[in-house]
Amino acid sequence: MGKGLSSDLRVRVYGEIEQGQSRRAAARRFGVCAATSVRLAQRMAATGSLEPSRQGRPPGGGKLAAFADALVGWVEAQGDITMAELAAKLAAEHGVVAHPASLSKFLIKQGFTVKKNAAGDRVRSR
Repeated sequence: MGKGLSSDLRVRVYGEIEQGQSRRAAARRFGVCAATSVRLAQRMAATGSLEPSRQGRPPGGGKLAAFADALVGWVEAQGDITMAELAAKLAAEHGVVAHPASLSKFLIKQGFTVKKNAAGDRVRSR
């Protein structure tokens, strides 16, 4: 995914457009694509701001969010459950297929960590 233009460049390109230059001329002067200056002018007209929009998917979604209580409950009940076992249990009880890596990322976001105790066994804790 590309990065947005810096705020100062956005202001300078739009400033040229405001002073009467064409959008294409402003784009040529600052070395950006003509479509970029057109979009900047449209953005200013629509929102009143030149700041870039947030990129990426909005947080808090995903198919595992609906099963957060069940997943957290299973991990708290059995701290040494593996991600493969957790994925199998989720598929068996709720019919949702999730990759073990996705479950691991989800549990990390929920505040779980994996620690080894003195015996070398892995235990999940919050």
